[in-house]
Amino acid sequence: MDTEAPVTISIVVACRNEARHIGSLLESLLAQDFGGMTWEAIVADGESDDSTREILEEFRTRDPRICVIANPGRIVSTGLNAAIHAARGDFILRMDAHTRYAPDYCLRCVETLQNTGADNAGGPARTAPQGAWGHAIAAAYHSRFSTGGGKFHREDVEGWVDTVPYGCWRRTIFSRIGLFDETLVRNQDDEFNLRLLRAGGRIWQSPRIVSWYSPRASLRALFRQYFQYGFWKVAVIRKHRIPASWRHLVPGGFVAANIALAAGATVGVEWCAELWLVMAGTYVIASVAASVIVARQNGWRPLPYLPLIFLTYHLSYGAGFLAGMASMWLGRNRMTASPLFTRLSR
Repeated sequence: MDTEAPVTISIVVACRNEARHIGSLLESLLAQDFGGMTWEAIVADGESDDSTREILEEFRTRDPRICVIANPGRIVSTGLNAAIHAARGDFILRMDAHTRYAPDYCLRCVETLQNTGADNAGGPARTAPQGAWGHAIAAAYHSRFSTGGGKFHREDVEGWVDTVPYGCWRRTIFSRIGLFDETLVRNQDDEFNLRLLRAGGRIWQSPRIVSWYSPRASLRALFRQYFQYGFWKVAVIRKHRIPASWRHLVPGGFVAANIALAAGATVGVEWCAELWLVMAGTYVIASVAASVIVARQNGWRPLPYLPLIFLTYHLSYGAGFLAGMASMWLGRNRMTASPLFTRLSR
C-alpha cells in the first residue's frame, strides 16, 4: 500500500480458516460504493491451515488496498486489535467473514456516525440462512423468546441502543477507552460496547445500514456457539461487576432451577417434583406459543423445528453461563484449556 496516501476509512477483519466465506466477503468489499472516501482493508489471519491465506493473497494482488497481516493470537479480539494498530483511517469499520454487505454499507455507517454524533454506528442483524434448519434457526433468532429481545434483532429499530453487530467508530474512540479485550474468546463486541456506554459513549442503530449474517445451520453448531456465548458472558460481567442486560442472566437461572429441582425430586422431595412439573409445563406452553407466533410470521414451514431450537438456545447459553461461573470459582485456566470453550467453529 502507498503509506503516504491519506485514508478516510479502514475496514478491519479478523478471520481464521474461512476459505468458504472470505472470498464472498472480499467481493462484497470491492463492490462497495465509498462515495469518494479513500479506504483500506486490513485482514488479520489467525494462522489459517486451510486455503484462507491463499485466497487472501489472491485478493491482495487484485487490489493493493487490501492488506493481510498475521494474528498469532488466533482469536477475534487479538485479530481486530492487530488490524486497528495497523489502520490509518479516520474511521474504523469492522466486517465479519460470515456476512454479506449492501453496496452502500460503509458509506451509510460513516454518514450515520457523523449525522447522529454517535460513538458507534451499525445496522440490525438481518439473516441470510441456508437449509431448513438454518431458516428455522434464523426465524427463532429474531424472536424475543429465544434471545431476550435485544433491539439489534429487530430490523425496524432506529435510535440509541446498547449494542450493534460489528460497528463503525472514529479511531479516536480507541485512544479514549482502549481496544478489544484480548482475554475474551467470545463477547468481545458486547464488552467493548458496555465499556463505551459506561464511559459516556452512545451507540446508534440505523435500518439503512444493511448486512446479512449467515446463521448456524444445525443444532450442534448452534449449541456450541451459544454455550460459548454464555461461558464468556460471565467474564464480561465479572470484569464490569454488572450485566449489560437482565436478559443475559435468565438462561443461567433457568438451567440452574431445572438442575436444583431435578436433584430434589430425585432424592424424594415432593414439592421439588411438583414445582419442576409446573415449571416444565409452563415452559412447554410458552415454547409452543412462541413457535406458533414465529412460524406464522415466517410462512409456517419452521414450526416443527422451533420448539427444539428454542430449547437449544436456552439450554446452551444457560449451561455455558453456569460453566463460566464454575470456571470463576475453580480458576479459569482449568476450563479454558479445553477447546470446548475456546475453539471457534462453524
